[in-house]
Amino acid sequence: MKIDNKINYLVGSKKYLKTTTTQPFDDLSCRFISDLSLELSKIKLIKQYPDIKALSFWCRDKNIQNFKKLFYLNNHDLRIGVGLVFHITPSNMPTNFAYSLLFGLLSGNSNIVKVPSKKFPQIKIICQCINKVLRKKIFLIIKDKIKIIRYTNNDKCTKNISAICDARLIWGGNNSINEIRNFKLKERSIDLAFSDRFSFCVMDGKKILKLNNFEINKLIENFYNDTFLMDQNACSSPHLIVWVNDSSHKGRNIFWEKLSIYTLKKYYPPEIASIDKYSMFCEDILNLENIKSYKKFNNMIYTITLNKLNSKISNLRGRWGYFYEYTTNDLNKIFEFVNKDCQTLSYFGVSKNTLKELVLKNNPAGIDRIVPVGQTLNINLNWDGYDIGKILSRTIEIK
Repeated sequence: MKIDNKINYLVGSKKYLKTTTTQPFDDLSCRFISDLSLELSKIKLIKQYPDIKALSFWCRDKNIQNFKKLFYLNNHDLRIGVGLVFHITPSNMPTNFAYSLLFGLLSGNSNIVKVPSKKFPQIKIICQCINKVLRKKIFLIIKDKIKIIRYTNNDKCTKNISAICDARLIWGGNNSINEIRNFKLKERSIDLAFSDRFSFCVMDGKKILKLNNFEINKLIENFYNDTFLMDQNACSSPHLIVWVNDSSHKGRNIFWEKLSIYTLKKYYPPEIASIDKYSMFCEDILNLENIKSYKKFNNMIYTITLNKLNSKISNLRGRWGYFYEYTTNDLNKIFEFVNKDCQTLSYFGVSKNTLKELVLKNNPAGIDRIVPVGQTLNINLNWDGYDIGKILSRTIEIK
């Protein structure tokens, strides 16, 4: 299968792609990912790229083997990958393409991965590591299953690859997804879209007041990782913070003050971030009728406190350290406004069982994940409510 001459190949070449399939989590794919983890960990400047460091940690053998155990737990069906998977990855997430590729490999498939047209340094570094690992003779079969490509404004390429793939994974905004869906698939091909989502966090103010220095610093670090590592661009990063047991605002003020100090030391946003945040602030002051108060912390963090919640909460999106807040002692009120756009609920100081009971009671249209603060970016093969490993593999019935 030829693709197009107007393509930049970061991994693989213009040669025909040989579509081969295996059982999910076959030994060779797991070995390749483990070796990739080791190669990524050797990068001299890895501390400058916490997202690459997180990818390296995710790829370690212990983590992959845990995924494998969960995949085959109480499942003894004969499964094989669906065939060729076309991954179209988001323009604002430099490491997302790697996770999508690994999902395809672990599911037993061959893969064509389209990376963003923007030349993020992370993409170049990761692809260099992939190419280095693929030079090992043992991975000759894996080499045939991976093409990582870049092209810009070339609908013909997207159309041609869509026409021959067996599954298509689309990551991006709603408009981009709808445009790509205009390109038809084969009759039995699978289309899986990961659209723009909204996430929020619930925190108990009284519990924050009871933390010692080590505990509060750990909470700050975890929240920073959830939000600032991806500039709040990740669908799972919270934009709205819901405070309970904090009518005095003491807990939240301590939290924001300490977070602002931490970000001053750790966070290096682009120059446009300050202008962007101030522009968002001005727009909210002019257009958002629901503002109760607002506050700035060292110019690193803006907080907008809301009087009430409504059905448009999923439209509240911040970047570079811009957060919305709401205070309540009745979490049932929140679930009235949780729609299908909501992906992740993170929490601190509220018990998991309490949140589980609230979900069962309110049956919200959205929320696919409920995780402690610090784990929102922990991506796995169950994502956005989809069991990706099983969707990208097929069952062969034997009686």
